Amino acid sequence: MLFSFFHIVPQAEIPAFYLLTVRVIKMRNLQSADVFSQNDSYVTLRLPTACMDEARTKTFSNCRNPVWNETFFFRIQNVVKNILELTIYDEDGSSSDERLCTVLFDASRLQPGKTLCYNFPLNEKKEGELEVEFTMECMPNIPELLATNGILVSRELCCLKVQVCGRQRKIRRSKQRNFTFKVKGSAQDTRIVVLDSVSPVSTVFHYAKYCHPQMEVLLPNNRISTCCSSNKGIKDSLTVPLNRLPIGETVRIANDKAYDIFVTPENCHKNLDVRLGSDLCAEELDFICKRKRHVAAALKKLLHLKEDLHDDEVPIVAAMTTAGGARSMTAMYGSVQALQKLNVMDCVSYITGLSGTTWTMVNLYKDPEWSSKDLQCHITDIRKHMVKSKLCCFSPENLKHYEKEMHQREQMGYNITFTDLWGLLIETMLHDKPDPCKLSDQQKALNWGQNPLPIYLGLNVKENYSTLDYKEWVEFTPYEVGFLKYGAFVRTEDFGSEFFMGHLIKKIPESRVCYLQGTWSNVFSQNVLDALYLADCSEDFWHRWTRDRVIDIDEDTCLTLPKKPDVRTPRLFIPSGSLTKMLRDVVTMRPVVSQYHNFMKGLQIHNKYLENDEFCTWKDTVLDSSPNQLSDQVNHLELVDTAFFINTSCPPLLRPERKVDLILHLNYSGGLQTLPLDLSEKYFRKQGIPYPRTVLNEEERQNLKECYLFDEADNPRAPILLYFPLVCNSFQKYKAPGVKRSPDEMDDGQADVTSTIFSPYATGMLEYSEEDFNKLVNLTRYNVLNNEHMILQALRIAVERKKRQKRESLFSSY
Repeated sequence: MLFSFFHIVPQAEIPAFYLLTVRVIKMRNLQSADVFSQNDSYVTLRLPTACMDEARTKTFSNCRNPVWNETFFFRIQNVVKNILELTIYDEDGSSSDERLCTVLFDASRLQPGKTLCYNFPLNEKKEGELEVEFTMECMPNIPELLATNGILVSRELCCLKVQVCGRQRKIRRSKQRNFTFKVKGSAQDTRIVVLDSVSPVSTVFHYAKYCHPQMEVLLPNNRISTCCSSNKGIKDSLTVPLNRLPIGETVRIANDKAYDIFVTPENCHKNLDVRLGSDLCAEELDFICKRKRHVAAALKKLLHLKEDLHDDEVPIVAAMTTAGGARSMTAMYGSVQALQKLNVMDCVSYITGLSGTTWTMVNLYKDPEWSSKDLQCHITDIRKHMVKSKLCCFSPENLKHYEKEMHQREQMGYNITFTDLWGLLIETMLHDKPDPCKLSDQQKALNWGQNPLPIYLGLNVKENYSTLDYKEWVEFTPYEVGFLKYGAFVRTEDFGSEFFMGHLIKKIPESRVCYLQGTWSNVFSQNVLDALYLADCSEDFWHRWTRDRVIDIDEDTCLTLPKKPDVRTPRLFIPSGSLTKMLRDVVTMRPVVSQYHNFMKGLQIHNKYLENDEFCTWKDTVLDSSPNQLSDQVNHLELVDTAFFINTSCPPLLRPERKVDLILHLNYSGGLQTLPLDLSEKYFRKQGIPYPRTVLNEEERQNLKECYLFDEADNPRAPILLYFPLVCNSFQKYKAPGVKRSPDEMDDGQADVTSTIFSPYATGMLEYSEEDFNKLVNLTRYNVLNNEHMILQALRIAVERKKRQKRESLFSSY
């Protein structure tokens, strides 16, 4: 499968590079960080989109009003968002230097050919100022090949081959030579090469061509002659500016009587391996075309339609499940079995899941034709595993198996965490033997559109932030894994491999699906702030003491700066004190997160990203206005269970590209059954995402029925929602729709499904009695079967809506 769905910026459209000149002039009235003396101040300049190294001024000791008058130069690409960070430090020779504050300045504020001077306030009271002068000038046109979707930008990439060749025939073991090569900001960063024979040894670096790349080389302790023009002489280390090397030519940069070092830079012009774009991938579009034929035939039969439905009249129906550990896994079997019996499953195009329902989905999709078969065999098999003792998971044989699996996974190149062990435990709990299946294997169940497309959901989080402050939706399908917010996707079989600047750098074998199940249902990733949010407690106190202090600098502090609607206001960042930092570490610490190589590593943020509709739809974190932190060079994604934010798997269904018309909301959460519904509506409304109003009065909330239909007729962009809360209502008296229980069967209708602590179905329970298992499956099956009329009503509304939209579209085209 070739990924070519990205926009290449034609060379004629590429703006010229600009030369940004920054003169740090002076500082006035800086408040001392030390009670007994003035600051020993210096300023660092960081512009990661132009250069990976920090520049810095000299240090003024014991001075409140230092005058530097030092000038620094940056070559910037105008397509990307260039945020300059000016950080003031107090130098401390005995320990790490103390960061006093940071000014964030958007280079888009500058106009070519003009010089502007800015006095940045250094605290909220504006008692101190940093005076800086900026000049931006056009540079000679340097064409750069860019790929972008309006949110992320892939810069032109180079590959540097480094080779160390020995000259001696035989090298004693004691004479082995270690060479350390470092290209800051590259995909590999640092590599150590060991020369122990005359056979050449080599390594490779991938780096952005126009980000002022340079290689630092730490040589063996003997003194050698360097050949690089900027490093002539006898040294034990050298720095090689890579942009000065001729592309495609081999250059010797160092030589010694025992060895030579050669480097060869080459351009990387192959297609991106990360798909940049919000559209659905070609495989999913093909699947939907095939699935519609199944759905159209099923709807005609189910709704007794007189005529066949055309493709543009077929509604997209999705079944959405929620988390709840083994409870949600078990309950989902009953719901799906009922939808099958009603022939409604043939009308469903998508199934989404998180946490425990992913266990059910993975089991189902091992059978390429599961939705057309009787599920009783699946239910019988999972019952066997749910009633068995889970102590078997910790037998000596299984512990040896885990150790072997974890070692093999580490050898493949994965970063091992406890979540991987949790995935192996899930596998042992639910299977008789290791499951070799991978997520991409589920494509076999979609080849003819014979089953709905499964979508699994996770959250990407960031260290030292609560889930409420920072989270990004990540969807997993058998075809792709990607971010809703960034419109960045990779092939499922490549997820976990190493990427840089959108290119696949190192292929790692695809994970077995059990490891992903450990990620999707990671119950060990909750921190204190997440718990407060889910408990509906106020986080104001904790946020007051744990959030960074970021202040927008008032526009009237410098009237010479032009105002632009797409340009960030200068901001002042004041770091937290040691006590606050310690408190933040405690309340935001996650015991365990799942780590996978970051496939967006190296990609930069587009200059107009805040004007992109796709990004703004899912823009909901405290860092969305800080592009340097969104595109920082983190090596790993940190993935957690979605339920620690909102117990829903709905976000992938609300992507406008999927055009979902009807959602069957199958709720399996414990506790208050309306909470996931309320939190979802609140979130989607805040994001401006079309979603139906789910209004229930107090009486309805206290006495929930088995099914509710929510439809906003005046908002056709919002999907129809059919909500099935997990309640034990008429099931207490009826064992099947219209079939009452006998007095001896009344106990079979008593299922305490919503209690979060004392119920046999509490979320932490991993072992059920056979009676409790049967009750839960029978309950969820009954609740669906007993509301056949509501399901049919929702399907009729969806079909009528599609036909009406078609008529309106035809009418508007004339």
